[in-house]
Amino acid sequence: MDAGFRRPRIRLAALGALVLAASFATTTAAARADDPATLRSEAEQLRAENDSLATRSQTALLELYALERRLAGAEARLATLGARREALEREEASAERRLELARTSVASAERQLGLRLRELYIRGEVDPLAVLLGAESLDEALSAFDGLTRLADQDGNILRQLRAARAALRSSLEAVGERRASLDRVLEQAEQEQAALEAARSERAAYVAGLASRQALNARQIARLADQAAAASAQTPSPSTTPGPPPGSTGPKPSGSRMVVDVVAYCGGVGTASGLPLGWGTVAVDTRVFPFGTKMYIPGYGNGVAADTGTAIIGRIIDIWFPTCAQARAWGRKTLAITVYW
Repeated sequence: MDAGFRRPRIRLAALGALVLAASFATTTAAARADDPATLRSEAEQLRAENDSLATRSQTALLELYALERRLAGAEARLATLGARREALEREEASAERRLELARTSVASAERQLGLRLRELYIRGEVDPLAVLLGAESLDEALSAFDGLTRLADQDGNILRQLRAARAALRSSLEAVGERRASLDRVLEQAEQEQAALEAARSERAAYVAGLASRQALNARQIARLADQAAAASAQTPSPSTTPGPPPGSTGPKPSGSRMVVDVVAYCGGVGTASGLPLGWGTVAVDTRVFPFGTKMYIPGYGNGVAADTGTAIIGRIIDIWFPTCAQARAWGRKTLAITVYW
């Protein structure tokens, strides 16, 4: 029985814990929505992220422009190689036509020579004595012999020339084929390079678009947070709306000395060079002018103590700390007569 009763209690306890957790989360969210300083701090973080995104976007854009230039060069090279390939194809087609004509001419010459040989075979072997006896004069006999010799020589020369031309055309066609095969390999490499550059350009363009989308989303969130902070400030005034001294910072004591300095606001940080805790009233100084521990009164800010330093703080310049960067920006840089207590 006791075990049976314990189980509902455990369930009720778990349910109560969930309700308390939900109530705490809701209260925390409501507190955050009602705190202008927190809202402005979140907006500052988003602005810082947008600054980082802008830097990355600029770098990515430069890389994208470089890829586009390389892609344009690859496309121009591909176009040149394509034109060369077309020229080689035309040259190869012309060589094939000339080779075909040479084949036809050789075949025709071989047929003509075959017909002559056949005709001589049908008529019988030409007897020089018969040619001499059949001639009416010695000149006619000599002319007949010369004619037979010339025909034989001409047929042989024509056939040899045609065969040589055919062999030359074959060699030329083989050379053109080798050049085209080499050009095809180069063209294939150029096409692969172009495809790789196009893929890299698409990836970089998508990356730039993603950064721009995140920047736009952050900008919308910044505007929403600014509206919420303005609404919360209108309902509940807080020191984050108008920078000023905290309670208890009255006015300068009469025993101090006045000094005109440049007063610059800053925010952030985790500690001070003097070891004092960082908080309202922390003043960063040039220790040659204001040693650590020097107290001072800054109009519009309140009492401060020299507790920190910085490389950019030289001479009569002091930096005063604000809890939010929005307050620091609102203060900016001012030239004021402060009261120093040495």
